[in-house]
Amino acid sequence: MNVPTYTISTKIIDLVARIAEKLGEIRGSGEYSHNLRLRKINRLRSVQSSLAIENNTLTLGQVTDIIEGKRVLGLPHEIQEVKNAYQAYEHLLEYDPYKVKDFLKAHQFMTTQLVKDAGHFRSQGVGVFEGTKLIHAGANYQFIPQLITDLFSWAKKTDVHPLIKSSIVHFEIEFIHPFIDGNGRIGRLWQTLVLSKWNELFAWLPVETVVYENQQGYYDALAISQKAGDSESFIEYMLHAVLQALEELPAHKITDIFTDINTDKLSKAELEFLEQIAGYLDKNGEITNYRAQLLTNKSDVSVKKYFAKFVELGLLEVEGKNKGRKYKINNLNI
Repeated sequence: MNVPTYTISTKIIDLVARIAEKLGEIRGSGEYSHNLRLRKINRLRSVQSSLAIENNTLTLGQVTDIIEGKRVLGLPHEIQEVKNAYQAYEHLLEYDPYKVKDFLKAHQFMTTQLVKDAGHFRSQGVGVFEGTKLIHAGANYQFIPQLITDLFSWAKKTDVHPLIKSSIVHFEIEFIHPFIDGNGRIGRLWQTLVLSKWNELFAWLPVETVVYENQQGYYDALAISQKAGDSESFIEYMLHAVLQALEELPAHKITDIFTDINTDKLSKAELEFLEQIAGYLDKNGEITNYRAQLLTNKSDVSVKKYFAKFVELGLLEVEGKNKGRKYKINNLNI
């Protein structure tokens, strides 16, 4: 049986400890498990970000509209990608992460009507190119069924910590490249699946958004690990992403952060925007327009409009001008 090659560095051990500590804090607050609206927002963020990594141009707002059945102006294949990815994520808790048939079923959800071999391993060679330069050649297609079977068999039996194991599984899927298309999307989904079987919170944690914000780091970590034949660098990268995603979750209810908030004065869209940036604000105390755009995938104009409303209501206060402008929690509302 083929066994993944990996090194567990002191940095990896430290990251696992920090993530476990953060999970304990979140579990103690009890807020996240009951906040269905935040769960849905984060599920949509995961879908939009994972697709954006693969050059889908639809915004979070457009993705939300598609899932709510509204008409959206966009490329047909990008709209189909959104519908497919949402279905794949919605079935997340039904999959067994160690069953090949579930892996193929998830790929079918993810790529139906987009590729002719949706739900099937590729039957030809494939390569990842940067321009005309071959960056990575996937495994020989004849070996793929056995390689994936061996990977899942190892993952089911190993006593490696789930945080590390999930990253190794993600890396190995990208390294094997088992499908003609959809390898990145399915690799990110499968890491989420392995983690969610350990702690269900991960089914709703938008780690993909953090990866999207630092795509080059993601590709660099993949390349370094592929060249070394060891997934250490990729594990470190993904654990940093997991930790950052956890740190950006609201540690408290919005009504704990903004004690005088009057939700009647906020539209549904404004409230959802505030929930999306609340975790970052709660941790850092301030946020820039640009950072809010990254977290919410809203346009510069939309973010300015939201912030203007929050400042007007006294929820936030603003400091600085132009690119140096920062928005802070209004201390009068604490």
